Amino acid sequence: MSAGQLLSVNVGLPRDVAWEGETVRTAIWKDPVDGPRMVMTINIDGDDQADRKGHGGEHRAVFVYQIESYEYWERELARDDFAPGQFGENFTVAGPALADDAVCIGDRFRIGGALFEVTQPRVTCYRVGIRMDEPRMASLLVGHHRPGYYLRVLEEGEVRAGDAIVKVAEGPERLTVADVDALLYLPHRSRERMERALRIPALSEGWKGSFRELLHGARGAAAAVPAAPPAWPGFAPLRVVAVERESDTIRSFRLAAPDGVAAPAARAGQYLTLRVRPDPDPAAPPLVRSYSLSALPAADGSLRISVKRDGAASRWLHDHVREGDVLEAAAPRGAFVLRDGDPARPVVLLSAGVGATPVLAMLAQLAAAGAARPVWWVHGARSAREHAFAREATMLLARLPEAHHLVAYSAPAPGDQGKDHDISGRLDGAALDRAGVPVDADYYLCGPEPFMRALSAALVARGVAPERIATETFGAVAVFRTGIVEAGGHPAPHAPDGPPGAGPEVTFARSGVAIPWDGERFGSLLELAEACDVPVAFSCRTGVCHTCATGVVAGAVAYAPEPLERPEDGVALVCCSRPTAPVTLDA
Repeated sequence: MSAGQLLSVNVGLPRDVAWEGETVRTAIWKDPVDGPRMVMTINIDGDDQADRKGHGGEHRAVFVYQIESYEYWERELARDDFAPGQFGENFTVAGPALADDAVCIGDRFRIGGALFEVTQPRVTCYRVGIRMDEPRMASLLVGHHRPGYYLRVLEEGEVRAGDAIVKVAEGPERLTVADVDALLYLPHRSRERMERALRIPALSEGWKGSFRELLHGARGAAAAVPAAPPAWPGFAPLRVVAVERESDTIRSFRLAAPDGVAAPAARAGQYLTLRVRPDPDPAAPPLVRSYSLSALPAADGSLRISVKRDGAASRWLHDHVREGDVLEAAAPRGAFVLRDGDPARPVVLLSAGVGATPVLAMLAQLAAAGAARPVWWVHGARSAREHAFAREATMLLARLPEAHHLVAYSAPAPGDQGKDHDISGRLDGAALDRAGVPVDADYYLCGPEPFMRALSAALVARGVAPERIATETFGAVAVFRTGIVEAGGHPAPHAPDGPPGAGPEVTFARSGVAIPWDGERFGSLLELAEACDVPVAFSCRTGVCHTCATGVVAGAVAYAPEPLERPEDGVALVCCSRPTAPVTLDA
């Protein structure tokens, strides 16, 4: 029985579009074609996608939108200028049975000579706003439950406008496109429905990964089990109760509440953000830096950070801070923590240099719990002189029933032979293979950005599932800015061009940039970050997808427009927020 009709087949190739001072490469402009078109596994003849991370590929070969939704938006937006392909769809279709609240993930349809399977809703993206000349469009599509959906091609064949659309099979679990879209993007989501979604074979792996993160509370702003809010707002005084030398370049500082009240509980892998004032001039701006907790909270409630001497703030800590001094610190925060998982699956703690700090705290947590699962400690250092925590890691590993270690010195000194390391050279995929580090494991990775980039690629090449690789990096880190054409290398973060604003100060902690807000020039904190070349990821730019979720270390923001779902305390969606007071962001 026919479910509807294919009204138009629309194709388009990538083009460069000027937008907001940037060049955006996009293929969202689609035009109708006459006659038959061959539909292949990853595309339609004459069609292509510019951004393969968000569009295209086997599970997103064909995008579908309904003429009934066209009519809805004409009324809602008071417009009459729409033409087939307006919403970036390949197939413009007609029929109530093809609506987003009727079609289910896994449903199969025959159109012309091809067979298709429904795989996922549209991914929210700011480029649909560019095409529609309506910046709110990504938010409206989700909020009004009319996103459209993607098809996978099960059998290649020709299609043409006028073909009947025949439903040949129903997907399991009977979750509609609108249901699944709301599960990811809207509040009040159902754990039971997410578990059902994960049982649908046709659902694309990207959406399954997002639902797994939601179920495990690991997606931050949209987590099904929200993270605990920071223990205190902004910065508070902590007294230095001990300073310890860990290596030639690393010192540890143990901090406690100055009035004797125990510092709050912190999770292994989290960090403290310090605000320090190396310049004696009271008018000079402070420096804001984040440092991982390198141990579990002590019995007295004190917290330990370990700092490498390599920047203005860290040099000041090394050279001037002594026991008894008081530092300003924000509450422990961060999502780089041990996740629930298969208790039999190995854990691999992989680090280089001072990147050992958060995973050392994780090792302490595993040792304190007497974890029975295999635990691998994999660490790289230049030499014994720069190998911090060697004795501490050895003692913790000795408390685990199935512990393994692989320590590499990239530049061992003559006297380092046989001392605290297993191999000479850098850690890479081949070294992991030779040591027998398991592939089917949960990986936690921290170190310099080039090290993490290389090791993450090596792990994936070895067959490690990407969702089992958790990473932590401090400092400004390059992010993927979907669709933006980058001209050359990304410049270092800096103050924006032009005169300073008169609003509250905005500090990007990881990037080391602090500037006054200018509400006349910038519509959001994301726009300010972009003007400063502070790397912040984004996709929808309207408060839907939470890709831009950024930690608020101190201060407060207001939203305009209001996001579809507000993030938890201590997090801001910078794409649609402005500061209402001096604010420090973890970016």
